[in-house]
Amino acid sequence: MAAPEAHGNGDDGVLLRLPPVRGIGQRRVVTGLVLALLLPPAVELLVTVLDFRNFAIIMLLQLAVAVAVAAIGGLWPAVVAAVLGSFLLNYFSADPVGSLSIADPTTLFTLVVFLAVACGVALAVGLASRRAQEAARSGAEATALSELALRILSSDGSLETFLEKVRSNLGMEAVTLLGSAGPGGPAMPGAAPSWQVLASAGPNPPVTHAAADHAAVVDPHYTLLLRGGPLSPQRQRLLAAFGAFVVAVRERQQLVKSRRDNVRLSEGNKMRTSILRAVSHDLRTPLAGIKLAVSSLRQEDVSFPPEVERELLETIEEYADRLDHLVDNLLDMSRITADAVNPLLTGIVWAEVLPQALRGIPPRHLRNELPANLPPVQADAGMLERVVANIVENAVKYAPDSDVVLTARAGAGITLGDRPASELRIVDHGRGMGHDEVLTMFQPFQRFGDSPSQAAAGGTGSGGGIGLGLAVAKGFSEAMGGRLAAEPTPGGGLTMVVTLPLWTGDAQ
Repeated sequence: MAAPEAHGNGDDGVLLRLPPVRGIGQRRVVTGLVLALLLPPAVELLVTVLDFRNFAIIMLLQLAVAVAVAAIGGLWPAVVAAVLGSFLLNYFSADPVGSLSIADPTTLFTLVVFLAVACGVALAVGLASRRAQEAARSGAEATALSELALRILSSDGSLETFLEKVRSNLGMEAVTLLGSAGPGGPAMPGAAPSWQVLASAGPNPPVTHAAADHAAVVDPHYTLLLRGGPLSPQRQRLLAAFGAFVVAVRERQQLVKSRRDNVRLSEGNKMRTSILRAVSHDLRTPLAGIKLAVSSLRQEDVSFPPEVERELLETIEEYADRLDHLVDNLLDMSRITADAVNPLLTGIVWAEVLPQALRGIPPRHLRNELPANLPPVQADAGMLERVVANIVENAVKYAPDSDVVLTARAGAGITLGDRPASELRIVDHGRGMGHDEVLTMFQPFQRFGDSPSQAAAGGTGSGGGIGLGLAVAKGFSEAMGGRLAAEPTPGGGLTMVVTLPLWTGDAQ
């Protein structure tokens, strides 16, 4: 019997055993021929030893032998068994016994009918066996395609992953998917100018038209090129089915991309709307203060005492700093929303960023309790300064009557995924926040004390600013491979925890 083909699933090494369909294997044919030569004489020997002379029963026994041989070896061994059985019936069981001559014409007719029935039954059994094998093979192919479809749906959805599964299932060396190239699209070397490589799998991709053993046109837009020898008819049917999966995977990718683009457009529209509201409310306040102070200083008919002039100049500087901070947060938030943040990661100790990050914060509100000799973390210096500055400013704004304490730690139990990490904890003892408020505090344009209607209308809430500080801090933390979380402070208040992976010394 021919060995069954094994198709890997391309994922975890599980094999699907597919029965052969090109007739019955050689071993089974040989076995059937041997039985065809042995069983009919054995039947005659048995009835002779038992002195059993019922011609009809002996003929049925020989017919059963022919059917059994057909089930094992197929048509031709069964024909041999039927012909041999008819001769043995004629010689040993039909009168005159011991001669091939037939005295009764009815017996001759019976032997002819027996031979025809035996050959017909052998043919039917052989065809049924072949159909059963084909059905088993079709079922195995359907199972293979079903498992492949489920694995594709549960995979990352990339064409490379799909093509690797196709390559493994078909036993090919390499598979390349070509797609119709748009205007100016990169053409594949050795291919028609209107085609480009979309994805490849195998040790030596991509496969060119010249090197391909098979080229399957999936639809007018896609072609699969395969290298690795001939394909059996069964694998060619699998290839045709895989072609339909190609279209499904590509459409899935396009749908995911469209959904991502739609989400980005929606976020961009929300950002633009919020920026317009911020400009109409929060940005106009410092501009009006600057204009009023400058207009007062430019009055030539009014002489201000030095302390008043100093106060007006401080007002201008304060409002200018506020404007600068608001514009920086708006620009940073737009970069985060557009996925345009590219951090330059180096090794930085927490204490190195504090002087710049805490500039402008009254020292009486701060208490630095960072331990010495902490290991460096992986961070972008500018982004980490902005993260710390925004969190501290937020803490000072909403907990003005309490100290803001900065502490850090690293060691066992502090990890990001499978990497060791370090935490910077910024602790205040203000009013704290409820669970629902913590869930929304990192959203853009969301300020503590705003109701949903106030946030939608651009209200000022209980503090100044436009509600971007924590959103920018979270975005920058995640861009550096870290995490920003909020915890309740024991005794009341809020603790912001910045977690970054430890620096390994590798340039990023």
